[in-house]
Amino acid sequence: MKLKNYVFFLKNRPLPPQQHQASPSIYPGVTKCGVQNRGSETLVCDIDGTLLRSRSFFPYLMLVAFEGGNLLRAFLLLLSYPFLCFLNYELKLRVMIFITFCGLRLKDMDSVGTAVLPKFFLENLYLQVYEVWAAAGCRVVCTSVPRVMVEGFLKEYLSADNVVGTELHTSGTRFTGLLSSSGLLVKHKAVKELFGETRPDVGIGGSHSRDQHFMSLCKEAYVVSKKDLKNRATIMPKNKYPKPLVFHDGRLAFLPTPLATLAMFIWLPPGIILAIFRLLAGICLPYKLSILFVCISGVTIQAKGCDPGQKTGKGVLYVCTHRTLLDPVFLSTSLAKSLTALTYSLSKVSEIISPIKTVKLTRDRKIDRATMERLLSEGDLVVCPEGTTCREPYLLRFSSLFAELTEEIVPVAIDTKVGMFYGTTASGLKCLDPIFFLMNPRPAYYIHVLGKVPREMTCAGGKTSHEVANNIQRQLADALGFECTTLTRRDKYLMLAGNEGVVKDNKR
Repeated sequence: MKLKNYVFFLKNRPLPPQQHQASPSIYPGVTKCGVQNRGSETLVCDIDGTLLRSRSFFPYLMLVAFEGGNLLRAFLLLLSYPFLCFLNYELKLRVMIFITFCGLRLKDMDSVGTAVLPKFFLENLYLQVYEVWAAAGCRVVCTSVPRVMVEGFLKEYLSADNVVGTELHTSGTRFTGLLSSSGLLVKHKAVKELFGETRPDVGIGGSHSRDQHFMSLCKEAYVVSKKDLKNRATIMPKNKYPKPLVFHDGRLAFLPTPLATLAMFIWLPPGIILAIFRLLAGICLPYKLSILFVCISGVTIQAKGCDPGQKTGKGVLYVCTHRTLLDPVFLSTSLAKSLTALTYSLSKVSEIISPIKTVKLTRDRKIDRATMERLLSEGDLVVCPEGTTCREPYLLRFSSLFAELTEEIVPVAIDTKVGMFYGTTASGLKCLDPIFFLMNPRPAYYIHVLGKVPREMTCAGGKTSHEVANNIQRQLADALGFECTTLTRRDKYLMLAGNEGVVKDNKR
């Protein structure tokens, strides 16, 4: 009876005051926060589980480990995950930071922070929190995650006024994996240091107890619950992004959650074998057999339109959108005809494995013009006037040189879909681009051969080369549902790789 009464007492005794304070019910949900007349107010919030819908920061640390480090570092981080589940929040974050950053170069983190992470951050923005964020006059982020991972995105894309996060210890040009002497950032202490006796107007935090303290320092406080994070209605649509995402880098095309990362590592061995099989099928087999075996292996090829096949003494110039290095190969296979691909730079490896003829251009207008005229007199050509690939639904500015050469111009709208790996890179080994694309379980190529450009819309019909190039760019954008831009190859590489796109042979 004594034991029974004791158990009954434990089940029904009231919670201590501290646990009552940690209850999310003491603050209203963020959906209750109005956005009107907040232009003069200060907002304080976290990024992890607040601005971002993700309930765990593991995927973003995995991105740094994989894209900034290597496969081994990413694999070690994945192996640690089952043990991390038994640790408290602070110790778990410390371990993940150590594995991710120990020995990592500072410049590699800068590259990932600029070119890789923003895409995944934007895709996981919490719409309602961002609306409050955008309405506030002063925006401050206090977070326990490493500042170097989030500061660039928050200031570049979200116009944050101040970002305070956990600082990492460095030695020379590398991270040690340890935290600075201040340790993990404590949010309520950071808010007190930043604002002193002044109370921030609005505070937004998660439902966990570690956010309740700093939220109590704000005049208004709102909470983001786990239920809110699961609601797909809170996803930020692309047309509401604070800044268009045109360029991004990195190999991973998915958010590397623990299960997704495990699936990737399981897939890697058969994926490499499958990529080699697809590559050999494209190189060694005739067009019809090549398409058959490649499609059986899981590649989707959707082609529409018809090849005009009319020539007036010269070859046909196929003008394509540029998605991967394989664009000319898939076009040649789909048309079942031999084409010559014009490239600005190509590695020796890519030249050797290419099943069609490739010719390098020099970027010297006079030399390139003479080369293209000679090749057109010999047969059909494929050119990608953008000069570089773009992953997002945008078309870069078209170089107008192609329009001066012939009136036999056929625009070709090309798009690709991948689920695991991107087949392009700005800072990695470009000779591996085709392999990574073909390693996807079910990659897709969409090819739409448009009608030949009417003579009156070419230079022979009185149009300038720039008018022809711009008209074809708009025509291809409309066919794909893309948006035209004036951005160039130089813009892309300055943003993603810190150079002007002049890449050595061993990188391309």
